[in-house]
Amino acid sequence: MKTFFLGLILFFLLSLGLIPVGMYFSHDVRVLKTDYPHIIKKEKDGPEFEIKSGIPNNWVKLEHISKLGKWAIVISEDWGFYQHEGVDLNQVKIALTEMWEDQKFRGASTISQQMVKNVFLSSDRTLWRKLHEVILTKKVENELSKERILEIYLNCIEFGPGIYGIKEASYHYFQKHPGLLSAKEGAFLAMLLPSPKRYYVSFKKKELTPFAQERINTILTKLRMARVLTMEELEAEKEIPLSWETI
Repeated sequence: MKTFFLGLILFFLLSLGLIPVGMYFSHDVRVLKTDYPHIIKKEKDGPEFEIKSGIPNNWVKLEHISKLGKWAIVISEDWGFYQHEGVDLNQVKIALTEMWEDQKFRGASTISQQMVKNVFLSSDRTLWRKLHEVILTKKVENELSKERILEIYLNCIEFGPGIYGIKEASYHYFQKHPGLLSAKEGAFLAMLLPSPKRYYVSFKKKELTPFAQERINTILTKLRMARVLTMEELEAEKEIPLSWETI
């Protein structure tokens, strides 16, 4: 009987060890070097993607996105994007602690992790999905450049109800190509990302909520801190209303 239980424990431990291996080999992330994610189904918990060789109609190359729009989103979502190796371990530790205490995750995901979740995984807030996300993110960082990861992220992220990708978002909110986005317009798009369906209310009512206004100003201030904007440009951007705002 003792031998049986020891064997059972050993089997359990070996099984746990095989789970991360299975997660690592679950997806061939190398296809993203040359192929593109296409939305094949839109559900309430997010898009599902299929990797194809053809470029989607709403795709825009990273170099064709305005520097101001790009950096507003990067600084808002993941200031250390170009420094880390895909995963912020301190943030993951906090998320795991909150998962243990509250049975749910907060954000804590880098841009690389968000890209992996959006393209390959579900939006389920579970420990196993988070572990899968972390493992695949490390794999992605070993295979893809930062520029490619960011390009895929910006083209797959949801910016509002049924609005996927920065090109679609730019035309929906501002009737312009993403290469023409201003700092404030980029900050608005960045403000939407934590909860795009919820924060869509500002555009729907044609008036920024107090939260949206404060968040946009915070992002603009971060752009100044990162020396993307001068002090004069910062003050000017704060004063210029978005094209659809009712003043």
